[in-house]
Amino acid sequence: MGLTPTVIAELIALGLCTGFLAGLLGIGGGMVMVPVLTFLGTKAGVAPDLAVKTAIATSMASIVFTAVSSVRAHHQKGTVRWDLVRGLSPGIVLGAAVASLGVFALIKGDVLALVFAVFVAFSATQMLLDRKPKPSRQMPGRGGQVVAGGTIGFLSGLVGAGGGFASVPYMAWCNVPIHQAVATSAALGFPIALANTVGYVLGGQGVTGLPSGSVGYVWVPALVVIATCSVLTAPLGARVAHQMPVKQLKRVFAGVLYLLAGYMGYKGLIA
Repeated sequence: MGLTPTVIAELIALGLCTGFLAGLLGIGGGMVMVPVLTFLGTKAGVAPDLAVKTAIATSMASIVFTAVSSVRAHHQKGTVRWDLVRGLSPGIVLGAAVASLGVFALIKGDVLALVFAVFVAFSATQMLLDRKPKPSRQMPGRGGQVVAGGTIGFLSGLVGAGGGFASVPYMAWCNVPIHQAVATSAALGFPIALANTVGYVLGGQGVTGLPSGSVGYVWVPALVVIATCSVLTAPLGARVAHQMPVKQLKRVFAGVLYLLAGYMGYKGLIA
C-alpha cells in the first residue's frame, strides 16, 4: 500500500479531523483513525486481519504527537488533573505493555474489530445516558488508580485508542467534572500511546504482508502525514471544548463513538 496522491489527501483530511476530535473530546483521535485506516488498508489490498492491526498500531503511534499538542491547550486552561495523571499512568503503562506485546499479536483482526466496537458502544451509552453518579463517589486511592489505569491501558492497547473512551466515562463516574475528565484523558494519551507503540513495533517484527514502510505493525508513511496534520487542529478542538455546554459535549462524544462502533462491528462480522 503506497502513498498515492489520493491516499495522501485522505490521510491529510483524517489527520486534521482526528486532531480536532482529540482536543475536543480527549479521545486521542483513535476512535476515528482505526476505522478509516482499516478502510484504506482493505481498499488497497492488505489482508483484512493485518489491515485492522496496522490501523490500530498506526493510530496509537499518531496519538503520541496528538496528545502533546492537545494537552498543552488544556493545561493552559488549568483543567488537567495532574494528580490523576500521576496516579493512573503506572497502571496504564503496565496494561498497555501486556496488551500490545502479548495479547495483540495472538488475537485475530476480526476479533479485535468486534472488541473495539463493543467497548466503544458501551462508552457511548454511558455518556449518552448521562447518569448522575452518587455524590459521595470519588476517585480511588493510589492502589485503585493503578488498577483502573491498568484496565484503561490494556483496553487501549487492544483497540488502538488513546484511552478516552474508557477514562472519560470512568472519571465522570467518579465525579470528576467532564471538562477536567476530557483534559486529563488527553494528558493520559501520551503514556498510553508511547507504551503501546513500543509494543506494536516489537510485536510486529517478522510479520509479512504489512504495508510498505511499516516498522512492526506501524505504517510509518501514514503516521507522518497524520501526525503532521493532527497537531495543527488539536489546540482548536481543545478551545472549542471549553466553550461547549457539558450536556452538548457528552452528546457529541456519544454520537461520534456510536458511528465508529457500528462500522468496526460491521468489519468484524463480515471478515
